Amino acid sequence: MTYEAPPRIGDLLRSAAAHAEPLVAATIDESLGAPTPCAEYDVRALLNHLFAVVVNFQALAAKESADFSETPDRLAEDGWRERFSVETGKLVTAWSAPGAEEGTSGAMGLPARTVGSMVLLDLTVHAWDLARATGRGFEPDPAVVAGLAEEVESMAPMARKMNVFGESVDLPEGASAFERLLAVTGRDPRAWAV
Repeated sequence: MTYEAPPRIGDLLRSAAAHAEPLVAATIDESLGAPTPCAEYDVRALLNHLFAVVVNFQALAAKESADFSETPDRLAEDGWRERFSVETGKLVTAWSAPGAEEGTSGAMGLPARTVGSMVLLDLTVHAWDLARATGRGFEPDPAVVAGLAEEVESMAPMARKMNVFGESVDLPEGASAFERLLAVTGRDPRAWAV
């Protein structure tokens, strides 16, 4: 039996970014006040949160500290859609660098691959949140979903304690792998069907 290494976080992030960037680019100003599946965020707040995650996790890839204490309103700046694309490109580059997945990263001293999976999850799930909030469909790369499934299951108990995930949602038989991933984070994909 041969061991197959898991896909690299940088490669998975490249795919996740390629799916998320067009959604962000096509988000119209009139939708910025719309509610999202994240009850605490409207579209504007969701995008600002996603921006903060994408920027801060660049530093975490380099084993530097990140500051999540403030979320600047990047949407107040002209060209924010293009800037998001630039920042996701920097994120992919940072997590593709040699050694990015090795050792520990972040204030909690988590394995670097777990930290990389956290930003991969945010980029994927919040792209779905954005799509649903603005009445659009979204299907991520199945390789990204497969790369996240085990990691998300293992981080779920701690994420729930920290109020990052809601309680898991029960889904009917036949739910897709991505729907099951969303359900673990506390989202009900059926409630936000397009």
